[in-house]
This record gives sequence, structure tokens and C-alpha cells, in this order.
Amino acid sequence: MRDLTAALLLAAALAAPARAQTAVCDALAGSQRTLALKLLESEHPYDCCDDTIARCLAARPTCALAVRLADGICRRVAAGQDEARIRRSLSRRARSMLGGGSPAAVDLASASIAGAEGAPVTVVVYACARCPYCSKLVPALHREVVSGRLRGLARLAFRTFPIRGHPGSTEAGLAFAAAAAMGRFWEFALLSYREFDDDSPERRRQRAGAVGLDPDAFTARIADPATREALVASKKEGLANGVEETPTLFLNGRRWTGDLELGEVADAIEEEAERARGHRWTGR
Repeated sequence: MRDLTAALLLAAALAAPARAQTAVCDALAGSQRTLALKLLESEHPYDCCDDTIARCLAARPTCALAVRLADGICRRVAAGQDEARIRRSLSRRARSMLGGGSPAAVDLASASIAGAEGAPVTVVVYACARCPYCSKLVPALHREVVSGRLRGLARLAFRTFPIRGHPGSTEAGLAFAAAAAMGRFWEFALLSYREFDDDSPERRRQRAGAVGLDPDAFTARIADPATREALVASKKEGLANGVEETPTLFLNGRRWTGDLELGEVADAIEEEAERARGHRWTGR
């Protein structure tokens, strides 16, 4: 009898009008729609509303986080992710956004920062100059905060964190630190990541010239003990904040332990901006 009741409730939910859904979820059909409804009716937002995501969507005013999480669930379902993976992703996101403990201590005065100065969210990224995934995620985040969906919402602060397992990480990290000291960090770092597979001391000199630095002065700055001290300080800071791998992100001081896919990170940053600005509800 209980199984029959559950089946009838699910059938009713599938036939229900779109008011308890979002446009992303309404686009699903068949088994994908069934899975999405199951998740929406069993998962809860970690803020803003105490009921299931499905019931929170139907409430007025509507919890903005419920809409955001529902869209994320339905996008994952549409991409073919299974139930267990989606639930794990939701759990990691909740832990990241709820935080706990003291925020990370970051010397922003020594960081290289891109984006609007008055943005409500500060994203700190600890990244290795020779980290393959960093070479994809960092430029993408930079593009979003400078001219994309995160413009005005977030600023991106870079802290160099050499990883011993990445060959040439210290030498490349020193080049990043030298470019920062000479006022051309982002130009140099983005070019370095764009040409990630072509790295050598001579190529770094050429890149320095390409971004407007004097190559000889750049080489001298790399050899300057102060440059190594700056790199060591950045690495020690990361270690003190629990960084062990790259890229590692902090959103307004809270460590991000969710998925590192750009869309998920950007969505979480938008959520943090809504929270910082007090925009918890939507009238949809």
C-alpha cells in the first residue's frame, strides 16, 4: 500500500503544473524528469527555506536558493549524471557555502587582484603556475569577473602556490612573482596559461617582452631574493589555510569544496553575492 501511495504521489507530481518547477527543469522529459522530481522532492536547501526544494519552489515569495539549486540539479540530470553523483555534489556545495570556523587569512595587499574593487564577493585562488587544471580554470574565472556573468559581483585574488609534483613549478612561480612585482601579473599569467605546453626560461623572457616588460629586468627580478621571499610567503600562507592542492578556492574566506567546474563555481559565487546583498527571495 505504501509503495502504491508513493507511486500515485509521484505520478501526481509529474502531472503537476509548472509552478513548482523552473524553465530548466520543465525542459526535461521521461526518465530524466522522473529523476529530477525525485531529487527535488527529497533534497532540501541549506538556507532560506526549511522544506524540500520542490515545496520551496511552490512557496511565495520563493527562496532564490531553491531556484538556483533546482536549476543545477536539472542541468546535471540533463547532462547524464546519476543520482548518487548529484547528491554528493549538493552535499559538497552545502558544506562549502555554510562554512564554519574562522575565515582564511589572506594577505590581499600582496595578491594580484582582478575585477571590481567594490564587488561583494572576493574569490581567492591558490594556483600553481604549472598546474594543468589551473591553466583552464583561472583564465575562465578571470574572464567571468572582468567581462562575464560575474562582472561587478566578484573580484579574483591570485596567490601562487607551487606544487612539488608539477615539474618547473618553483621556476615558473618565481616568474609569476616577478611579473607581479613589475605590475604585469595578469597579462603574464594569462599568457603563460594560454601557452601552457610551451614553457622554458627563454620562453618566459619572451612572454615578459610580449606583455611590456623589459626581459633583462624581468630576469634580474626573478633572481632577486625578494622575489623568492614573496613566493615562499604565498606558499606558507596557503599551507596555513589548509591548501594541499591546486586550484583551491575561497569565497569570502570560506573554502570551496564543491565541484571545480566553471558553471558550478560561478553559480556559487552568484549565490554568495545574493547573500551578501540580502537578495534571498524572488517573487516569481
